[in-house]
Parts: sequence; structure tokens; C-alpha cells
Amino acid sequence: MHPLSILLLGLAMSADAFAAAVGKGAAMARPRWRDALRTGLIFGIVEAITPIVGWALGSAASRMVEAWDHWIAFGLLSALGLHMIWKAFHAGSADDPSGTRGGLWTIALAGLATSIDALAIGVGLAFVDVNILVVAAAIGLCTFGMVTAGVMAGRVLGRLIGKRAEIAGGVILILVGALIVYEHVFVAQ
Repeated sequence: MHPLSILLLGLAMSADAFAAAVGKGAAMARPRWRDALRTGLIFGIVEAITPIVGWALGSAASRMVEAWDHWIAFGLLSALGLHMIWKAFHAGSADDPSGTRGGLWTIALAGLATSIDALAIGVGLAFVDVNILVVAAAIGLCTFGMVTAGVMAGRVLGRLIGKRAEIAGGVILILVGALIVYEHVFVAQ
């Protein structure tokens, strides 16, 4: 696989994670670089692991993963988005900086939701002569950079829209999930 193709694959796989990170950054009261780097690292690790897992599953799980990956991603992203919207309507959630940063498991779940497509890509790469570790590293590094930038971009968005930032973040997550379903159901045909 050509290095440019690997880079483009890494950027493509990190696009939905970037959108989710913008929503997360908008929902955070005052994200700092430490928060952005932590979120980027978690997303990057999860995004790097999933194509390796998909590659290991290979052709045996190919049909099952491809048939359901978009619905799994939609479900996880929608649940996280609805949770963010719910929190926005309850006392103190938008103004409480500690309550909007998200724990390790919440961030990892969001990372998993946006990396289900990388699992399917990994399955497809099992049939191609490619060094999966190089591809996974490229996907992970691209995701790390894009998510870190997304959280900080969301910070600016959060300042502009104030208390509605958490609602916007939740809506963005749901829209990313819906876009994944749309691409798999309507565009892929």
C-alpha cells in the first residue's frame, strides 16, 4: 500500500472522530490542552487498535461486521449524544467544568463508537498485502491529531454559544452517527 494511500486512509478514518471531538470540546466548560491531548490520545489508541482487531478477524467476521458496523456506531453515538443533551437540561451540567470533561470510559466509548468503521476497514485489509501495524499507527496518529484539534476548536465554539454548547455537542454526535448510517445504507449501494 502506497504511503499516501495510508495517510489518506488515516485522515478518512479520523474524520468522524474529529466531528465528535468538536462536539465534546463545545460541551466542555473550558477545555485545556491537557484535556484535548488526553482525549486525542484515548481516541487515537482506540482507533489504532480497531483495524488490528478487524484484520485479525479477517474474512470469518467480514459479513457480520460490515452488515452491522454502521448501526452499532449510530447506536453508540446517539446514546452518547442523547446523554449529553439530557445533561444540558439538568442543573449545573453546562457550568460544571468537572462534569463535562468525561471520564476515561466515556471518552473510550466515544472513541469506540467512531472507530467501528476502522474495524471493518481492518477486515478488508486482511485480504490485501499490507503491514497492518503501519496502517494502524497512521490511523491512530491522524486520529490523535484531529481529535486534539477538534476539542480545542470546540472550545471556541463553546464560548460562542455558551450554555447551549452541550446540546450542540450531543446533536453533533447524533448527526455523525446518522451520517455513518446514511453512507453505509444509501451511498454504498
